[in-house]
Amino acid sequence: MNVLVIGASRGIGLEFVRQYRAAGDSVTATARSDDALAALKALGATAIALDVAKTESASRLGWQIEGAAFDVVVVNAGVSGPRTSGLQPPTEADFNEVMHTNVLGPMRVIAQMVDALAPGAKLAVLSSRMGSMGARTSNASWLYRASKAAVNSVLKDASLALNGKATCISFHPGWVKTDMGGSGADIEVGESVTGMRRVIAGLKPADTGRFFNYDGSDIPW
Repeated sequence: MNVLVIGASRGIGLEFVRQYRAAGDSVTATARSDDALAALKALGATAIALDVAKTESASRLGWQIEGAAFDVVVVNAGVSGPRTSGLQPPTEADFNEVMHTNVLGPMRVIAQMVDALAPGAKLAVLSSRMGSMGARTSNASWLYRASKAAVNSVLKDASLALNGKATCISFHPGWVKTDMGGSGADIEVGESVTGMRRVIAGLKPADTGRFFNYDGSDIPW
């Protein structure tokens, strides 16, 4: 199997690379820093320098993956932004960082990978339950929530545009013990990625446009 992981510097993205490589799959993965790129190469992945929030960097992805025929694509790049508990307006700098990374980034890279997908490919965007409208019971970190609601919309549109070519889904990875999730989170990164890989492996074309928890249960939009 041929796999692409966007945003594999650490945490969930890096664990996807580890697990797919351990299964014997061919993996191409992106990261921003030289150290992260070296770590990906050490795992046997093809490493590509990419910052989805920067126009010039993102624009180079297309020719670097031309003709790759990826069976699975995981779009993981994201930032959490400021942690808030009320309706504090974000600064313009925080808004731009979060929205450029979490929303514009996926819009840029998904558009470039269309011709690099194998027939029947599976594309998963890492979102969050915090972006769900139907399941929402808190307004904490509302900038992050807005970005994840927006990337869910991006994924839904991608599922319509790629209908018949790829199965496109959105994932909540769980509350994971990573630098972003913190040490008090519910699950280890290995458990989260194992669950998501299982869901990806079992996807059928009829699943396109759905929002899944890492364990395969549905999440309302």
